[in-house]
Amino acid sequence: MAVFFYGGSWDSGRRQDYGWVGQALASRGFLTVIADYGLYPQVRFPGFLEDGARAVRWAQDHAEAFGGDPQRIVLVGHSAGAYNAAMLALDPRYLSAAGVDSRSIRAWAGLSGPYDFLPLTDPVARRTFGEAANPAATQPINFVRSDAPPTFLATGDDDTMVYPRNTVKLAARLRQAGVEVEEQHYRGIDHVRMVLALSRMFRGRAPVLAQMADFLQRHCE
Repeated sequence: MAVFFYGGSWDSGRRQDYGWVGQALASRGFLTVIADYGLYPQVRFPGFLEDGARAVRWAQDHAEAFGGDPQRIVLVGHSAGAYNAAMLALDPRYLSAAGVDSRSIRAWAGLSGPYDFLPLTDPVARRTFGEAANPAATQPINFVRSDAPPTFLATGDDDTMVYPRNTVKLAARLRQAGVEVEEQHYRGIDHVRMVLALSRMFRGRAPVLAQMADFLQRHCE
């Protein structure tokens, strides 16, 4: 079962607009939940992570009713949603607070995500994370642990919105901790084209769906 978090700088997005992502993942055998979460200005860090954890709890509670396995969950996200997936996968406190055993997360995938962005110089980052008492606690890279779930990380070489170095640095830190990582870089793919590559229309431009799904499926067996 997959739980997908969309991007949108933590201030935009609706699950209704991402049914095609659900269809893409379903085509590869995943029962998929597209999760909404609170957005700025109503919500700042860590509110959207708490919402995400509750969405995972909902997915776990309802998995069997839809033919899924509540103990075989994968998290997937793009951009801000990849950040959300990373934090839920790497910092077990959020899932634990929602009543989810982090061991039920078999793997996770981040597409073009921001994972290491201190200091908070970007206006979006400042407004979303600037009130955090401990800025270091907002960064996924600081929660890498040896028992973290297997990780698929992908970025586009042409991404100038969330630079590929985020993916490179997190992948390296995870490997140092002994975590299984698949790191993919796609030539000619920018930030938006990364998620669009999941769609049937643009799937031929980069094998994002096939490589990500293969990785996640291996860890759900």
